Amino acid sequence: MTIQLYGFWRSNAAFRVKVALALKKLPYEEIEVDILAGRQFDDYANVNAERVVPTLVYHGQRVFQSLAIIEFLDEMHPAPRLMPGNPPDRAYARAVALVSAADSHPFVVPRVRKHLAQAYGAGIDAIEAWCAHWGREGLATYERMLEKRPAAPFAVGAAPTLADICIAGQTIIGDLYQVDIAAYPRVAALAKRCFEMPEFAEAHPFRQPGFKAVQI
Repeated sequence: MTIQLYGFWRSNAAFRVKVALALKKLPYEEIEVDILAGRQFDDYANVNAERVVPTLVYHGQRVFQSLAIIEFLDEMHPAPRLMPGNPPDRAYARAVALVSAADSHPFVVPRVRKHLAQAYGAGIDAIEAWCAHWGREGLATYERMLEKRPAAPFAVGAAPTLADICIAGQTIIGDLYQVDIAAYPRVAALAKRCFEMPEFAEAHPFRQPGFKAVQI
């Protein structure tokens, strides 16, 4: 196998890369790093200096960070395009992606949840409320963006791009923390179109072999 992906069933960032690999029909071997059990702090630190998932190993080349991985895959395997061809649309797709990848998702990852508990004594209910808040913030931003620039039928035209992958990923944060996605009808409609595609549906955390009900 020439492509390996270090990931975890619940990782939103790994979800993004799994969708990209599926859309490009690239087979890969997944190597699980249980980030809830702290396995990222064991030998995996030799694979990824930041000790986060995912890490893509492509013909021996390691690539980190989900958005960098997806752009790398787009350059190595241009069809189908996940980054739009013209600069304005490409910039818009990146901006949409970063709403989740940079401004919402980082607030709910395991190391942040752990810090809230250890440094501030936050209990499970408080941490779940924190995560739900940031899930709603991201969804509300996407709703406003889709109001300004409606999906047609996807965020940047006729086919899914990096933008749609990240919007779909944001709805997963909502799923995990019982956020009412129906409160964001434009986002919900776009996510429905995405998850009707097997490439998105089969990458959903709840469809992964390692899925299990866990607290926070």
